[in-house]
Amino acid sequence: MAMKGCLSALVLWLLLLTIQVSLGDDELKLINGTSPCSGRVEVKHEDRWGTVCDGDWNTEDAEVVCQQVGCGSAVQALNRAPFGEGSGPIWLYRVECRGNESALWNCPHAGWGGFTCPHYFDVGVICSGFSGLHLSGGDTACSGHLKIKQEETWTTVCYSYIDFNAASVICSELSCGQAVDVLRGAHFRGRHELIWQEKFHCVGNETHLAHCPRTLQHSKACSHDAYVLCSGYGGYRLSNGSTTCTGRVELLHGGSWGTLCDYSWSFPAANDLCQHLDCGVALSIPDGQSFGRGNWSFWNGTFSCKKNGSYSRDCSVSVLDQNECPAGNVARVMCSGCPGGRLANGSTCSGRVEIRHGDTWGRLCRSHWNLQAANVLCYQLNCGYAKSIQTGDSFVDGNGPVWRDAFHCEGTESCLWDCAQVTLGNPTCSAKEVATVVCSGLAESLRLSDGQSRCDGRVEISLDGIWGRVLDDDWNIKDAHVVCRQLQCGIAKRAYYLPRSERGIGPVGLRSVQCDGNETRLVLCKTSHSQALSAGVAEDVGVICSESRQMRLVNGTKRCAGRVELYHDGIWGTICDDNWDLSDANVVCRQLGCGYAIKALDSAYYGEGSGQIWLDDVNCTGSESNIWACPSRVWGHHNCQHKEDAGVLCSEFLALRLVNGSGCAGRLEVFYNGTWGSICSNRMSQLTAVTVCKHLNCGDGGEIERDFKYGRGSGPTWLDHIECTEQHSSLWQCQSDPWDPQSCDNRAEETHISCTGRKGTMTPASFTECPNSTSCSDKDKLRVVGGEDECSGRVEIWNQGSWGTICDDSWDVADANVVCRQLGCGSAVSALSEAAFGEGTGPIWLEKVHCKGTELSLWDCPSKPLLGKNCDHKEDAAVDCSGVTETTAPSTRAASPHRSATNNMRASAPVILCIILGALLCLVLAILAGQIQRARAQQRGSRLPYDSFNEVVYEEIDYKLMKEQQGMSGLSGMSSALSSGKPIPITINTYPVSEIPPLPGNNLEGGYDDVTDAPGPEDASLSEQNKQEITGVSEEYDRNKDSWKGEVRRALLLIFISYSYCTKRGENHCGAHLKRSPRLYLITVRKKCYPIKSQSHRMTWVEKDHSDHLVSTPLLCAGSPTTRPGCPEPHPAWP
Repeated sequence: MAMKGCLSALVLWLLLLTIQVSLGDDELKLINGTSPCSGRVEVKHEDRWGTVCDGDWNTEDAEVVCQQVGCGSAVQALNRAPFGEGSGPIWLYRVECRGNESALWNCPHAGWGGFTCPHYFDVGVICSGFSGLHLSGGDTACSGHLKIKQEETWTTVCYSYIDFNAASVICSELSCGQAVDVLRGAHFRGRHELIWQEKFHCVGNETHLAHCPRTLQHSKACSHDAYVLCSGYGGYRLSNGSTTCTGRVELLHGGSWGTLCDYSWSFPAANDLCQHLDCGVALSIPDGQSFGRGNWSFWNGTFSCKKNGSYSRDCSVSVLDQNECPAGNVARVMCSGCPGGRLANGSTCSGRVEIRHGDTWGRLCRSHWNLQAANVLCYQLNCGYAKSIQTGDSFVDGNGPVWRDAFHCEGTESCLWDCAQVTLGNPTCSAKEVATVVCSGLAESLRLSDGQSRCDGRVEISLDGIWGRVLDDDWNIKDAHVVCRQLQCGIAKRAYYLPRSERGIGPVGLRSVQCDGNETRLVLCKTSHSQALSAGVAEDVGVICSESRQMRLVNGTKRCAGRVELYHDGIWGTICDDNWDLSDANVVCRQLGCGYAIKALDSAYYGEGSGQIWLDDVNCTGSESNIWACPSRVWGHHNCQHKEDAGVLCSEFLALRLVNGSGCAGRLEVFYNGTWGSICSNRMSQLTAVTVCKHLNCGDGGEIERDFKYGRGSGPTWLDHIECTEQHSSLWQCQSDPWDPQSCDNRAEETHISCTGRKGTMTPASFTECPNSTSCSDKDKLRVVGGEDECSGRVEIWNQGSWGTICDDSWDVADANVVCRQLGCGSAVSALSEAAFGEGTGPIWLEKVHCKGTELSLWDCPSKPLLGKNCDHKEDAAVDCSGVTETTAPSTRAASPHRSATNNMRASAPVILCIILGALLCLVLAILAGQIQRARAQQRGSRLPYDSFNEVVYEEIDYKLMKEQQGMSGLSGMSSALSSGKPIPITINTYPVSEIPPLPGNNLEGGYDDVTDAPGPEDASLSEQNKQEITGVSEEYDRNKDSWKGEVRRALLLIFISYSYCTKRGENHCGAHLKRSPRLYLITVRKKCYPIKSQSHRMTWVEKDHSDHLVSTPLLCAGSPTTRPGCPEPHPAWP
C-alpha cells in the first residue's frame, strides 16, 4: 500500500511536468521553468502554441494562471521573457484579470492575435505549488513535522529535501521566530502518506517557502520526514518608551505580542538585545515600574541563547497571566539608539573601526579619522573615551569595502552619525589605511556629560556596567584634579556644583569623594557607594579641565567658514582681528579638518560675537597644531571690541547651487577650494538627482536634463561618478571620485537638473547667507512668528538661505529661555509645542535641541539636524517670553565659570521716571529756596535782636513701606493725604539737642524744637508803637515761617519718596536693600551730608564740619572721601 501511495504521487507529478489543461480547443502550460509550477506562459489556440505579451502583467493575471494549472497561488508575475523567448504567434495581449477567473482567456484582452509584439515581452509566472504549510505533532505550535498542502491534500516533506536555511524561512513564515534545528522525524515504514517530491534550495532570507528555488526529485528513497524546531519567538520590540530603542521588552509568539518575563534578565542580555534590534548598545536597565507592565499577555522566556552568530531562542514558552510575573522580572532596557558602528578584530572596546551603509559593513578610511570622532564612537559603544587612535598595523586586517566617510565631530555628540558627515570627493584608501581606536573601557570608567567638550561637564562614573552620578557636599579642586587626570584632560581649572535645573535623575554611583589630589583614579579616593545612601542628599558635581579648550566656526551656515570662537575656562569667546592673516587662518582650518585657508576675514565679517574676547595679536607661523599654540597676548587681554571679531574661509567649505535656471533648475555647480565648478554626469542616476533636489530644498523629485539648455560652465569640473543611495539626505554623503579640477573629458558631460519643487527663498549667494545683509549676528537669524508681539510665536531660524522651523522633540523651558534671551525678550514664560502658533512652512532645520538654559545663543546648544522625516510642521516648536529685558549678563554655571558682565545701557521705565522726579525735585527746591530767602529778608527787616545761628534739624522719620504691589500709586496716595491733612504713616519726633555735639558759635540753652522758636530778649528802648509794628512784622513772619516750614516737610517727604523709589531696586555696597530698611535717619545741616550704613541696616546722613570730622558716631560705612578701613566703596548713587 505504501508503494501504491508513492506511485500515485509520482504519477501525479509526472503529469505536472508538462501541465496542460484542456478547456475545449484551448490549452495552457508552463515551460522552461525551474519547477513544474514556474515557467513561460504558453497558450494553445487553433492547434498552434503561442505566447502571451503584456507590459502590465501583474499578480492578478499570474494568479489565474497558477490556479488554472493547479499550482496554488501566484508568487511572482514576470515579464520580459524571464524564462527565455518563445516562438510562434502572440495569442494574448494586455490581459486584465481580476484574479478569480477560471481561465486566462476569460479575462478581458485585446482579442486572439489582436496585437503583435516581440517575444522579448513574453510573460512568465512562479507559482507556489502548494497552498499552505504547518508544523504538526510537536510540543508547541512552533515545532513538529513539516506538512505542505497541495490542492486539498496535505503532503509530508522528506528530511533530505530541506536544510537549516529552509527551516529559517519556514519559522519566519509561521511567525515562530528563528530556526533552532532540523531533525529526522518518523520513519516512513508502514505509513500511507503522500510525499512532497521537490527539494527546496533556500538562501534563508526569503519571506515565504514558495519563493525558494526547487528541483524535482525522481528518487524514491525517503526514509524519514522532516521535523522542524523553531524558537517560538517571532520577534522582539521595545514598548512604551520615549523612542523605539527604550522601553519594556515585548516578543511575538504565535502571532501575539506579550511582555517578556525573564527571570535571568541581565545587562549582557540587554546589550545583546539592543544590538539585535539595531539600537546600538545597552545603557541601563531601569528599575521599578519604568515603562509599565503592559495590557497583553506575559511570555516567559530567556534572551541568552546564540547559534551560528545569530540570536536563536530555543527556550520553552508558556503563557502567563498578568499577576504571574513579578515586577522585578519584567525585562526593560534603555539602548543608545546609535547603530551602525562597531569595533572588530580586537576586544569589546578596541579594534578596527567598522561602519554600516545599508546592510553592508565595511572598514573606515583613516584619512580623516581623529581623536574627536574616536571619542564619540567610544561613547556610543559605552566604552568610555578614546585613549589612542595610533595603533600601527594592529587590528587592520579584514575584508569588505573601505568606506571613505569623514566624520567631523565636536567630541560631545552621543552618536557618530550625529557628526557632520562628508564623503563626497574624499580620496580612496588601501586595505591597510583603516581607522582604529583603543577606548578606555567601561570598567570603573569616568565621563563628563552635558559640557562643551569631552573635558568639562557633570561627572559620571560607570560601576558594574551602569552609569551613575557623582554626588558630593564638599567637592573641591583636589577631587577635580583626579577626574581630569583619569580622563587625560590635563589639570583641573574649576570644580563646581551644578544648579538644580541641570542635576541628573539617574542612579548614584559615588558620593562624598575625598581625594588628596594625586590619585590616578577617582575610585582610589575615599568614597561612599550609592547603595548605602539615600539619593538626593548631596549635589551633582562638575569639573572644567585644562584640555577642554575647543574651537568652532559660527555664523557661516556650514562647516569650514565663519567667525572663529574659542571655548576656554567654560566660556565661549572670540578672537580679535589685530594682525589676523592667512598664517593664523591656516592653523584654524587645519585644526578643524577644513583643509587650508582661502581667506582670513576681519571686521566681524560673519557678524559680531558676544561675551569674552579671548585672544588678541595672534601671530602664527602657520605650522602650529592649534591656534592657542601661537604667540598672542595673555588670554582675555585685548584692546578690541566685537566689531573686530576674526573669521576664516577654508578650502573644504562646500556649497551647492543650480545656475542659469530658476533656482531649482539649472546647471549643477559645487563650491570647493574657493571656486565654483561644474559636476560631471557620468554614471549619475535619477536617485542622485533626487538627492540634489532634496539638498537644495527643491522638492522630493528631480530629473537629469539631456538637452544642455542651461549653458556651459567656464570654471573647473570638480567631480565625477557621484553615486547616492536612498539613505543619503545630502549630496555631501554620497560616494564619488576624488576632487579633480578636470574631472570631465568635455563640457558635454556637465550635469543639468530640473527639480519638481521650487525654493521658498533665494539660492545661496554669499557665504554668510544672512536674511537681509551680507553679515549678521545670531540674533538676526532667529525670529518668532505668529504671536501677539515680537516676543511670542513659532520659533524660526535662518539656514542655508531660507527660514525654517524647529521640531518640538525634547523642546523645553531651558531651550525657550535661550531663545527669549537671544531675542532680548527676557525669560521664557512657557515652551510650547505642537504648532501652538500655527504650522510653519519650508524646511524643519533642527530637532532634539538640548539647551541648559544658560547659553548666549541657540547655536551654542547641542542639537541634531533633521535628516529624515521624523517631524512635520504640526510639531513646530514655539515660545512665549516675558518681554522684560534683563540688564545683567546671564551666568554660565552656578558657582563656577563666571562670565564678564557686559554693559547693557537699555533705558527702562523706572529710570525714566526717576529722571522726571529729579527734575521736579530741582524745581521744588528752587521755589523753596526762594521762599526761604524772602522769609529771611523779612526777618532782617523786622530788626529783631536775633543773632543768626546755624539751625540744626535732627529728624527721625519713621515710615512704613508700602507693599510693592501698590508701587507709585501708594506713594501718590501719601502725597494726597499730606496735602489734605489726613494722617500718614510718617512721624517726625523731636530730640534734645544734647544728642548732637554743639556747633561752633551756637550756645543753645535747653532743647531745640523744630516746631516753635524761642523768642529773643526784648529791647527796652523800643516804643510801644515800634513794639506793635515789630509784633505785626513778627506775626507776618511767623505766618510765612509756618508756610515755608510746611514746604520743607513736603520737600523732605518728596526727597524721601524719590530716593526710596529710585534706589530700592539696587543693593547698596554695604550689603542691604533699601526696601528692607525699617528707618531712614536724616541730619540736616547747612554744610556737607554723607550717607552711612549702620549695623542695624539703617541708612544715616551725618554732618561733616570744616575740619572734616564726622559730627555723629558710630560709623560703619561712609561714603566720604576718607572711608573707614574695611568698608566697601561708596555706592555710585551717593553724593
